This record gives sequence, structure tokens and C-alpha cells, in this order.
Amino acid sequence: MIHSTETVKTPPFDHVRLDRLMEEADLDVVLLTSKHSIQYALGGYRYFFYNFMDAHGLSRYLPFLVYVRGDLQKSAYIASPMERFEKELGKFWVPTTHFSSMTTIQYAASVVEHLKHVDQSRGRIGVEIGFLPADAYLTLVKGMSEAKIVDATFPIELLRTVKSPEEVGILRTASEKVVDSMLAVFSAFGSGATKNEVIAALRKEEQDRGLVFEYCLCNIGTDLNRAPSDQVWGDGEVLCLDSGGNYKGYIGDLARMGIAGKPDAELEDLLGFIEEVQQAARKPICAATRGGDIFIEPELLIAGSEYRDRLEFVAHGMGIVSHEGPWLTDKCSVPYAAYHAERPLEAGMVLSIETTLHHPTRGFMKLEDTVVVRQEGYEAVGDYGRGWNCRKTS
Repeated sequence: MIHSTETVKTPPFDHVRLDRLMEEADLDVVLLTSKHSIQYALGGYRYFFYNFMDAHGLSRYLPFLVYVRGDLQKSAYIASPMERFEKELGKFWVPTTHFSSMTTIQYAASVVEHLKHVDQSRGRIGVEIGFLPADAYLTLVKGMSEAKIVDATFPIELLRTVKSPEEVGILRTASEKVVDSMLAVFSAFGSGATKNEVIAALRKEEQDRGLVFEYCLCNIGTDLNRAPSDQVWGDGEVLCLDSGGNYKGYIGDLARMGIAGKPDAELEDLLGFIEEVQQAARKPICAATRGGDIFIEPELLIAGSEYRDRLEFVAHGMGIVSHEGPWLTDKCSVPYAAYHAERPLEAGMVLSIETTLHHPTRGFMKLEDTVVVRQEGYEAVGDYGRGWNCRKTS
């Protein structure tokens, strides 16, 4: 273990807010182990060698960011031996680093050693329980028998709920690049293309714009299957692209509609209704608005529609991960408590707003938008390409 006497640098996150959240949760120490939390705590850093897979030998990569409430000098980063090279490049603000562990048990044992050295191996220690392997957890429990190890996922996630201007800028760029990629694909493809061909083209468009392509959920016509396949896009059929592209660690996640041909009046009306729901959700958005108010008018519109049993509306937080805070509803595909439904929105929160229609004869239709809460009103990012997109012809 390297116990540094260097003066600690300023962390790239609001450590005063973290101290407050830890105090409210009665936590003395938090141990970050998820890649997204460590990325946030280290100002965007993610070790490239394990970017796609954690498995190594018979164990796995398991970095720890150790944070002691109110005492930055006791912070530490425990990671892979090869991350010494990253330290040489000045990537870490923490005063203590340890780069000799290669198994989950070794990583956890190094954490125990560090906390004993700084006299923090007792009290309440918070972990991200869903991102801590069982053998590492047992190593912590055995090595710090006087400590109470508890789940601290919620306060750690709350820390990221309000984005900085720099984070908002990254999300804006990510969203614009995703939409630009979609529009390029809609302009290049039409009837006769397969779903696999369309998705491959979108992947390339996003990569060419500097995004890491994460996924594309794609629907053609009335088929509700969103997985890649050799399904052929038929003349007159609608096609939905719902894609996540990662830019500097943040996700641009939006959905836009295309058609092989030109939309008729019914299709214009159907997408127009989806757009009406989307715009209704935006109306109340600003700092101090109750989070649950976003749902009031959209749910009234849907309740009055003849397709109410085939319509879905949801709003959720966006950022480093999808469905991060704010958590606005407990009625969505990702289960969590609606913590922010009765609480005011804050400037800097970023929301994904999405409306989906499963029309029995015209097909799957969806718009998904990214909206930033401002002190007064909101900013929609990547807010174009929202109508019917079709292949351009000469």
C-alpha cells in the first residue's frame, strides 16, 4: 500500500454534498465499486484495459474508491497494477493509491489494510451492494469485524442527480450526435433494407461522430420485437430507432421515427398525438416543480385516447446510466421507489421523456427526448428530427 503524504487535490465532484448525504445516511465511509460511480468520482476516468470485460483469470477487476466523510486526506484508489501508468499521467486526485491487487479478494483486503491504517475500520461503512462480489464482501466483513457494512447505493446515486454545466454540455453533445446519426440513416435507407443493415449503419454513424455505440432497439411495422434480425423494411412501413450512444461516459438516449415512403394523414395524426403528449410533459418542467407533475397532463391525454390501452408514457432520469435520479415514478419497467415524485425538481437535473404507441395496424411508434431542468423552464437537447423521417430522393 502506498500511503501518500501529498496534499490532496480538489475532487471533481461536490464532496460537500457527498458529506451531507453520508451524514444523513449515518455513514462514516463509502466504498465505490461500480464503474459508473468510480468514473464520476474520478472526473470521467475509466480504465481502458477493462472497459469491455471485467473477468481476468479466475477472478475479476474490482477497483475501489475509498471515501471517508469529512477527510479527503484519507481517500484512496485501489486498482489494477497497470493503472500505475495512469497515475504517472496525473489521473487521480486521491492522495493514496494501491496498484498490486489482481483478484476480488486481494482488492478487498487492500481496502481493509487502508482503512485500518487511517483508523476507519469501525463504524458504518457503505458499499454499493449490487456491485460488490460475494467474496469481496466477505473479505471486508471478516477483516473489519467491528464495522457495520451497509448498502449505500441510494445516497451514492443521489450525488449524481444534479448535473454540472460541464455534464449537461456532454449530454447535449451526446444527444445531438445520436439524432444526427439517426437522420443520416433515415436519409440513406428505405424499403428493402433489413433491420440488421439499418442497425449496422447506425452503429457506424455514431462511431464516426465519436460516440461509443451501446445499443439500438429497432422496430419495423407492427412487429413488437426490438432485437436485431434480418426482418425486411417493407414499403410504407414505419421504423423506430431507439438508440443509446455514449459520449465521454454519458448516454445520449433518444428515439425517432422513419417511414419507407411518405406518411398518410392517419400516420401524421398518430405521431402528432405522441408529440402532443411529449410537449404536455414538458410544460410544467422547471426548478421547484413537483416531480410528479410531469405525469399529470400526459396521463389525462392518454386516458382520453381511443388507444389508451396501447399507449405508454414515462419520464426518468438520465446521465452516466439510464434511469438514474431523479426517480419520478414507480410505474415503469425499471423498479424503484418514486423518490422525487413529491419533491421539487432542481436545476441541472436531466430527464428522459418517452411516449410509445403500439398501434395494431400501423405499427410501433415512439418519441424519446432528453430535457434539462432549468431554474426557469427547461432545455430540450437534440430536439429535432421529431416528425416522420424518410429517404431523400432527387
